[in-house]
Amino acid sequence: MRSKIVAGNWKMNKNMTETEALLAELSAKLPDSDAEVMVAPTFVNLAVSVRNLEHSTIEVIAQNMHFAESGAYTGEISADMLLDIGVDTAIIGHSERRAYFGETDEILAKKVTTALGKNIRVIFCFGEELEDRKSDQHFSVVESQLKNALFSLEASAWNHIVLAYEPVWAIGTGETASPEQAQEMHAFIRKTITEAYDAATANKVSILYGGSVKPGNAEEIFSKPDVDGGLIGGASLVADDFVAIIKSI
Repeated sequence: MRSKIVAGNWKMNKNMTETEALLAELSAKLPDSDAEVMVAPTFVNLAVSVRNLEHSTIEVIAQNMHFAESGAYTGEISADMLLDIGVDTAIIGHSERRAYFGETDEILAKKVTTALGKNIRVIFCFGEELEDRKSDQHFSVVESQLKNALFSLEASAWNHIVLAYEPVWAIGTGETASPEQAQEMHAFIRKTITEAYDAATANKVSILYGGSVKPGNAEEIFSKPDVDGGLIGGASLVADDFVAIIKSI
């Protein structure tokens, strides 16, 4: 059975005091659920988050990582640095990293290879821009992003990969792909993996939806057969909202 996952990407929000307060509130209100629950605070608060959640089932994950093991990469964070503080899952390829920091499919492929080589689980993000959807190119764009970054991997590598489909036009805009649109794309993604590998590989990969998921729409989106959870942005910064989304799955 595929894992159900609800992951909160906090982006560049919450100082240490605010981080500890939110983690305490989430821990106190965390519902019983079969879903994996993850949070991705900013890098400077990862270590304190791991300590604060030592006795919680909430997993602390990283928002990014570099492809090099070490070296002259000012401001970057390596896989070994994450592992040393107890973080072994990283988000790679978020649309904001692609758009604002010029991360290409080639760079992301190198990051994925490094992460997997270090036994770091990857949450790989991808998705189309609004103009891609309007021009009916959304399927080809998504297929290309997957192929360029992931399809050179051995089938066994997919045991350590979670996919997060994020239509860029629905991130932080208040717009959301309809549950039917989300299911259509998630089914296409699974079909694409089947064609590149096999059905067994495709059917064991968790595919999350990311794009303005809120308590009011989460249950309907999560009810779709190929949607295995969500990568949550703004709503993960409010404990009651994030808890409601967890309950929805």
